[in-house]
Amino acid sequence: MEILLDSQSDSSFATSDIVRNARQQVLDYFKASPKDYKCIFTSGATAALKLVGEAFPWSHQSNFVYTMENHNSVIGIREYALEQGAQAYAIEIEDTERDAFTGNIASVQVTKHQMLRRNEAKFLAKNHTGSAYNLFAFPSECNFSGLKFSLELVKTVKEDSIRYSDGSPSSNGHWKVLIDAAKGCATEPPDLSKYPADFVVFSFYKLFGYPTGLGALIVHTDAAKLLKKTYFSGGTVAASIADIDFVKQREGIEELFEDGTIPFLSIASLCHGFKILNSLTIPAISRHTSSLATYLRNVLAALRHENGTRVCTLYGSCSSKTLCNKMGPLVSFNLRRPDGSWVGHREVEKLASLYSIQLRTGCFCNPGACAKYLDLSHLDLVTNIEAGHICWDDNDIINGKPSGAVRVSLGYMSTYEDVKQKFIDFVTSSFVSMPTHSRDLQFCGRSIPFTDTGFESRYSAFGVDLKSITVYPIKSCAGFSTDRWPLSSRGLLYDREWLLQSLTGETLTQKKVPEMCLIHTYIDLSQGILFINSPRCKEGLQIILNSNSSNGKREEISLRGQIYQVQGYDKEVDTWFSAAIGRPCTLLRHLSSSHCVSLDERDSVGTCRESRTCLNFSNEAQFLLISEESVSDLNNRLNSTDVGKDVRRTSVQVNPMRFRPNLVISGGRPYAEDEWINIKIGNKSFRSLGGCNRCQMINFATDAEQVLKTNEPLSTLASYRRVKQGKILFGILLRYECEAEEGNSNNSWLQVGESIIPDSKQLGDTRRIHADMVVCQVGKSSR
Repeated sequence: MEILLDSQSDSSFATSDIVRNARQQVLDYFKASPKDYKCIFTSGATAALKLVGEAFPWSHQSNFVYTMENHNSVIGIREYALEQGAQAYAIEIEDTERDAFTGNIASVQVTKHQMLRRNEAKFLAKNHTGSAYNLFAFPSECNFSGLKFSLELVKTVKEDSIRYSDGSPSSNGHWKVLIDAAKGCATEPPDLSKYPADFVVFSFYKLFGYPTGLGALIVHTDAAKLLKKTYFSGGTVAASIADIDFVKQREGIEELFEDGTIPFLSIASLCHGFKILNSLTIPAISRHTSSLATYLRNVLAALRHENGTRVCTLYGSCSSKTLCNKMGPLVSFNLRRPDGSWVGHREVEKLASLYSIQLRTGCFCNPGACAKYLDLSHLDLVTNIEAGHICWDDNDIINGKPSGAVRVSLGYMSTYEDVKQKFIDFVTSSFVSMPTHSRDLQFCGRSIPFTDTGFESRYSAFGVDLKSITVYPIKSCAGFSTDRWPLSSRGLLYDREWLLQSLTGETLTQKKVPEMCLIHTYIDLSQGILFINSPRCKEGLQIILNSNSSNGKREEISLRGQIYQVQGYDKEVDTWFSAAIGRPCTLLRHLSSSHCVSLDERDSVGTCRESRTCLNFSNEAQFLLISEESVSDLNNRLNSTDVGKDVRRTSVQVNPMRFRPNLVISGGRPYAEDEWINIKIGNKSFRSLGGCNRCQMINFATDAEQVLKTNEPLSTLASYRRVKQGKILFGILLRYECEAEEGNSNNSWLQVGESIIPDSKQLGDTRRIHADMVVCQVGKSSR
């Protein structure tokens, strides 16, 4: 059944009534008279802003002015203004002057940033007739700092009472004002009966979490008459003729700007959201969220490390002089270590997820506020970009400065327990350094005294040997263990030589497709066959290693910035793997690559950056080595008692294979491998590239062919294996020094039972690993 809102059916009439009532609820929420304002439904606040930018009557005499603290979706409007010859610039509000008798704002002093203009010569040649229209945009609440802008700005701008600190004259023409209420409307919607802005944009999921993909533009009827609509669609015209230039657009403002069928089912759900807000009342929601945010700010501001240094730097402060005299229910901050260095926001986000705390980190699509509060100059920003930093990446500390922040947003469903017992306890336990007597050192403590004397012979006496060898032919799929396996210049022969790729070109891993761990592999060298099985496929799959069973199509792919030559397989193989993981994919085999990297001696923590060795599809190195003794120590910590809470933390036990190692060793003391530089396995030489940075993949476990995800063991590892850069290290990465082998290295094999002999050369340099391990306070915990 199809419902057409412009038809004469009963369903259409009923749906139109629902939409009409929803529009009225929106206007009521903002105290906007239906005589003066109209509600245009859009796909979100961004779409509403885009509509204003596209339809605004720009000319070369127009100005687009916006506060530095604005979302990218607002700043993007300047592209429309600049293309039409208008000028655009950002401002900072510096001071206000109030009338001595009425107390109302008489003028506002601002600082003007760089003037932007494009295509000026093109438009100066044209004669402009009529009045020029200018647009001023500001947020009701900054989504970076939580700072609330006074809505008195609406009248100030309309009355042309802006004064520039450099003495620049005011702009000619009529001013229109746009309020981005996406962040602020959930706790303090703009009152349009008092502050008659021309445009207000917002999204409904910011109000009550649902529905997504629906927002609105509230537009003053006078301002709507100025908007220029070019495109027309089925729902926006009263009549059109196909073969001549004739179209009559609809007169209603809503119908004119709502292209296509509006999402009436989502619109029908709005009444339920407004019912909740009305029952709680906005003043009560505002008081509740404000008190939580104030409490959180006060606690974070008071946190100190054992040496007295501040833990937290908060962003945003109120000032009655600048029309920013309130803070919203948002707390934005960064954390510092005892030595004053910054904790990266991605590190905070990663650890918070282990506590089931969801944080937003980065610049929050607000580049102006980000640069302002983080003290990033234009040179800093350009340098960061040239270094490869983009939105959403993991580069959270660049040249000693944070590239973003951590944001906590509070809503009407947030509680005191969420703030105190969840978040504040998380920050305190994970990032606050407390007096030595009340904590355990969180780097790997040695179980025996450590001396340089007799180092090599002591390990031989302890009988450290190779316990198991595991090969993972397909990246992120299950591997197989073997007693003996050949080495190649890329590591273990055939290790991670294949990968699965989505139809869009994305490399698939367990991080996004946990079911990949259910795909089992085995290579029979004597037969030259790769055997593959999955519980989701009735028949297994066999791939002949040295035949042309592939489809013959060779191509190049990019993975982690490196170019690989790969070869695909026929449709039958791809269909099998698609069934195994439940989504379309293709199997690719590595032929050759330019992926050659080198050990970074400047890396003071010993984490792998590069190796002068060609790799298959492994992330960082040819081998991952795990110690059974280190795993045993981890299991003891997983099952230890929390002294402060007198409860056992968890009953989880992990075995070395949870970490997807190539090599498992037995003997020695826990974490001795951290200190190794060069080692020998039998007569084969290997170079340590440092610790392996662990991620959420180690939290996946299989049970009855189902993939389960928990917080362990990563949560426990984070409490004592986290280094200064925020990485959580467990196990070490190795490079095979095949050029050091005598004779033909192609005949080299690893075999279970071979002795492990660390090289004591350069041992003193490895002490820096422990010097850089983070000492994290864990409250009264015994771990």
